[in-house]
Amino acid sequence: MAVLRFEDLAFSLVGGAVKVTFLKIFTFDLEKESLGRISPFSVASNSITFRGVSEKHAQNKLNQLLHAGFQNLRNKINSKPAVYIHQHSGIPLIGHIAFGIVDRDTSIIEVRPITSCNIECIYCSVDEDKRPVDFVVEKDYLVKELGKLAALKNCELEVNIGTQGEPFLYAPIVELIMDIAKIPNVKTISINTNGTFLTERLVDELAKAGLTRINLSVNAMDAETAKKIAGTKSYDINRIKRIIPYIQEKMDIIIAPVWIPGINDAEIPKIIEFCKLLDRQPRLMIQNFLNYRFGRNPVKAVSWGAFEEKLRQWEDKHEIKLRYDMHGEFGIKKSNLVKDPFRRGEIVKADIICPGRLVGESIGVARERAISVKGRLPKGPTKLKVTKMKDHLVYAEPI
Repeated sequence: MAVLRFEDLAFSLVGGAVKVTFLKIFTFDLEKESLGRISPFSVASNSITFRGVSEKHAQNKLNQLLHAGFQNLRNKINSKPAVYIHQHSGIPLIGHIAFGIVDRDTSIIEVRPITSCNIECIYCSVDEDKRPVDFVVEKDYLVKELGKLAALKNCELEVNIGTQGEPFLYAPIVELIMDIAKIPNVKTISINTNGTFLTERLVDELAKAGLTRINLSVNAMDAETAKKIAGTKSYDINRIKRIIPYIQEKMDIIIAPVWIPGINDAEIPKIIEFCKLLDRQPRLMIQNFLNYRFGRNPVKAVSWGAFEEKLRQWEDKHEIKLRYDMHGEFGIKKSNLVKDPFRRGEIVKADIICPGRLVGESIGVARERAISVKGRLPKGPTKLKVTKMKDHLVYAEPI
């Protein structure tokens, strides 16, 4: 008898198939008939038992089925196809905006382990309707590549976990933070969140793992306005308000509302006064709503000049600091030691690996970089022209 156990996979019988759940929110099906060809079997949560065969034989055969099953991975939150990026996937973690590692040549490195969100904020720079594919990254692969990049930097680092979505949908988020904290020159670990998953128990786990700051998106104090902005009736701003003082006992917190002109004008002063009434006043960093081509755009953005003037008005009226020198007060330093392997306009031989995050996009790979390629292309080798390079992100089109 062979009992095969897994940490990240769960199994259940559903009709004529075995449903496999990966990292809690991703699924694919295995045919009972295919599993039965290995030997008679039974499933129990995180294990499959095969009778009458060796563990080696069962493992080899099951691995083949699992490999095929992962090609049909789906996000059960939104039913979108999903791509699992792991150490043997052939997809580098630097080069694409949606997943992996983003290095903008400063002492802050952005880590993006997952795409997907549990709410639908009306102002979000990521419009999920324009993004038909999700991505999830293997934790160990992410930590390994982050460690390589961190070793190239000549300064103390902040690692910011900020995804195209909600990072607490990533099942091993606590373990990821714990591993990032072991990287020698990482001194600050921050995470951007809508707060809907935060509980006292989770905050305790995050603090123990090494998280040093939560950047919390709070866009209204009024319950109905908050639900409207979050795009869901399930959003509970009162529960989030209650958890804030507890977070302050364990780590730093920044309250980060987005000012959406014409929608939450009256709510920003309420957020300011809420912060002032807390026993320990958190830093409040109001963000300017911006229009994005692939985002949700409920209003037209105001100019940066108009935004700065509004901040000054709120500062004067409420006697609170709202403007910060990010380099001076947050200690952000330039660190541009990583070199790009491409030049704009260069012709590159690349391999198309999978569909991209956007409609009409593919993911290509060349010279240890992921490349955002215009057009849905078949898998395999192709020639590309590099059209844009920014922050070590690579964009190209087929020729």
